[in-house]
Amino acid sequence: MCGIVGFVNARNKKAERELIEKMNACIVHRGPDEDGFFVKDSVALAMRRLAIIDLAGGQQPIFNADKTKAIVFNGEIYNFQELRADMEKRGHKFYTNSDTEAIIHLYDEFGADCVQHLRGMFAFAIWDDADKSLFVARDRVGKKPVLYSLQENGDLIFGSEFTALLAHPEISREVDFGAIDSYLSYLCVPAPQTAFKQIRKLEPAHWLRWKDGKIEMRRYWQPDFEKKIKISEAEAIEETTRIVREATKMRMISEVPLGAFLSGGVDSSTIVALMAQESEKPVKTFSIGFEEQDFSELKYAKVVAKHVGAEYNEFIVKPNALEVLPTLVEHYGEPYADSSAIPTYYVSKETRKFVTVALNGDGGDESFAGYERYFAMSLAEKYRKIPSFVRKGLIETSIGLLPNPTKYRSRIKSLKRFVEAGSLSNIERYLGWMSAISPNLKNELVSQNFKGKLNGNKPIDVLQRWFDKTEGLGIVDATMFTDQMSYLPNDLLPKVDIASMAVSLEARSPLLDHKVIEFAASLPQNIKINGTETKSLLKKVAAKLVPKEVIYRRKMGFGVPIANWIRKDMNDFVRETLLSEKFAKRGLFEQKKVIELIERHDSQKEDLATPIWTLLMLELWFQRFID
Repeated sequence: MCGIVGFVNARNKKAERELIEKMNACIVHRGPDEDGFFVKDSVALAMRRLAIIDLAGGQQPIFNADKTKAIVFNGEIYNFQELRADMEKRGHKFYTNSDTEAIIHLYDEFGADCVQHLRGMFAFAIWDDADKSLFVARDRVGKKPVLYSLQENGDLIFGSEFTALLAHPEISREVDFGAIDSYLSYLCVPAPQTAFKQIRKLEPAHWLRWKDGKIEMRRYWQPDFEKKIKISEAEAIEETTRIVREATKMRMISEVPLGAFLSGGVDSSTIVALMAQESEKPVKTFSIGFEEQDFSELKYAKVVAKHVGAEYNEFIVKPNALEVLPTLVEHYGEPYADSSAIPTYYVSKETRKFVTVALNGDGGDESFAGYERYFAMSLAEKYRKIPSFVRKGLIETSIGLLPNPTKYRSRIKSLKRFVEAGSLSNIERYLGWMSAISPNLKNELVSQNFKGKLNGNKPIDVLQRWFDKTEGLGIVDATMFTDQMSYLPNDLLPKVDIASMAVSLEARSPLLDHKVIEFAASLPQNIKINGTETKSLLKKVAAKLVPKEVIYRRKMGFGVPIANWIRKDMNDFVRETLLSEKFAKRGLFEQKKVIELIERHDSQKEDLATPIWTLLMLELWFQRFID
């Protein structure tokens, strides 16, 4: 696991070694073990290495046989030994035992199609000195980040994190307010946008080639939900167990200490149980919880660890978010308001004291229909068929009279959200349920000044591009596909990558193996979700591995008690930040509305923690990166 940076100058302008060293120093946390540089003529590549495989011989950059190509790589290729054997049969000679070298030989053999052969997580750049071109690629799901900037003069600058790119003098910090508008809806800035006008994200499953000051980009993969296989439930359970076991076993290859995050939910419990079966020693597990019991799954994690014979370690997060927020703002580099980044960072930090690699259960919900919104989307299809006068005149009026719940998990809150969006189109309903700040509230909050900066940006377009590709699919498959192409790579994966790499911990996700995703997509949707029961198939797999009491309960998720934190321990800080003259002078929000938002939340009449947190993280980003 590493971080990469680089640039290539157009018009043969000489690359400066000092500049690439400065950029590389910004990502030392991603790879504290060593660095590596390639500087020649107009191109400069660099990397920071967290040594996992081939500790002695895997130093980068790595070259092909005739030294005409050089690669810097971030990630892990789990089938590299198989790829190496194939390349050796084709006459390629290797000088290391690293997975990185397999990639450059594949590129020699297949060019851009080399990515089709890779199984794992990756972001890499290959300079072809003979062709004077730079090839940059990102893994299928988007586990490893790639940011880039193509300058007007043709120069290309790229890297793993924002701070590295911003260290380059050609890159401006001009804000993309359309991206900020999207952030207010999604808690994050969706690809290819970033908060900076001059920086873009290379989207998952894409490669980019630079030559002569111009770039071309291609998508090389996406899951196919259309081709369904005929399979019984018993066969599906058996095959799901086999393919998830295989993906887990592949990710246990490591020359450094290895463990697992264990939340006590279906996904991580399944992974830990399979690890325990494949390991000769007790698996080291790491769990995190809160003093507030509504947000803690530790008792379930403990049950799983005991059942499979794993070593159990737990940590309690207290409301001291103030000490960690500057770190998170720094590392994410653009506004990011998914508050579960806090416990993700803390569990990564504690885990790193014991191991260098940790497996997790990310990806199970998006492939095996784990979110309640999948059932709700299906139910809404039926709800819309109820005559309008019954829906609006009776049902919605009655539900509207119920008090606004203040508890984080509340059936009444879910019911209110359902009827508010139930009559909308699929895409509008999905946007309503996914929005950090609802479209109506956002319209009231943002100023005319802000609206004038949006340049036609519409957050719903982020979803529209994916929903447009789901014609003919059932609503559950359509929603899962949209999650895999938007919510997963834009929010969840950056959360884990940044939080774990900030403390030099490698996180591996067996359920995000592309073969697992492809298999799950091929299953009929009624096998994955059974009536009101979400994640039906994976629960049946897990029930053969861990106690059923862990599996068959309401999904808790990785929630954070920010509502209580904002009302109590963080209240002064929130008010000092959002009610400050500095915040008001930005002119982005109606200050009276912001005050009203905080007062309504503090009165405990409503839970408005998410929009308040979203504004808070935005302001902290402005203070760090723009002011």
